Amino acid sequence: MSLDPALRARIESLLQANRAVLFMKGEPSAPQCGFSAKAVSALDALGADYAHVNVLADGEIREGIKAYGDWPTIPQLYIDGELVGGSDIIAQMVNSGELHTALGLPAPDRTPPSITITPAALAMIRQAISDAGGEVVLQVDVDRNFRTRLNLAPPDADAVATEVEGVRVQFDLAGARRAEGLRIDFADDMRGKGLVIENPNAPPPVVQSTPAEVEARVRAGEMVLVDVRPPEERAIASVSVPFLTLDAGSAGIQALPKDRPIAFLCHAGGRSGRAAEEFRMLGFRDVHNVDGGISAWSDTVDPSIPKY
Repeated sequence: MSLDPALRARIESLLQANRAVLFMKGEPSAPQCGFSAKAVSALDALGADYAHVNVLADGEIREGIKAYGDWPTIPQLYIDGELVGGSDIIAQMVNSGELHTALGLPAPDRTPPSITITPAALAMIRQAISDAGGEVVLQVDVDRNFRTRLNLAPPDADAVATEVEGVRVQFDLAGARRAEGLRIDFADDMRGKGLVIENPNAPPPVVQSTPAEVEARVRAGEMVLVDVRPPEERAIASVSVPFLTLDAGSAGIQALPKDRPIAFLCHAGGRSGRAAEEFRMLGFRDVHNVDGGISAWSDTVDPSIPKY
């Protein structure tokens, strides 16, 4: 498609104002596609400063950037006004160290993580490698949300790699730092049959707490309560203890210390559960969801709160 001059000027203005710009789907804190998430993960692993453009919020830019760089897919990374490429190229350049150089960053830490693979797991992995012809290695990918995937892949000279009793294990650069202390075991029990992964770096799971527990801790000043409901719902029914809201966005809450206990409240526990999970992924390590929401609060703590 031919590019409208006004749209070209908009794109060039963005590129001139920022050394690095990532055109992506969604926001860095909430990518809306796996490829955008992969690009964000790679850039965040560098500690790189970059601007972003959510193409889902701007249809003109979404189509225009494809024509501008003659690159048909999203995401796209530009550095110093030049197109670098999409998520696969970004990941390759991170692993090779080229992206560090392009951004003027120090050389990456390529120290292999210390991991443990139990004998039972090693036996299963060796068998899988043998069944695949023996020319593959164990690839461990740990994403920014600490979801871990194990695959068999060809050896990659640019990957961070270690050996565990003769089995080569390789990681991308970002995943290597998240994998420190990883333990891979084999289970054949109530959890099912297969490999089980334990990662000590993953944020602790969200705790389902009763309204009484949360009420007591908030009154004691030991916990922050966030009511995620909109103002019109809070006008119908609200708790009598101090709470924060998301009316003006979440930036103020995100600025709290990551070890501060924080609980989320909604009508019945669904919306607050999703908000709690988002904050857990932001690195908060003591996150609670009020089980049953304000309806349960009315039933068990304060019957004067109206039901709706």
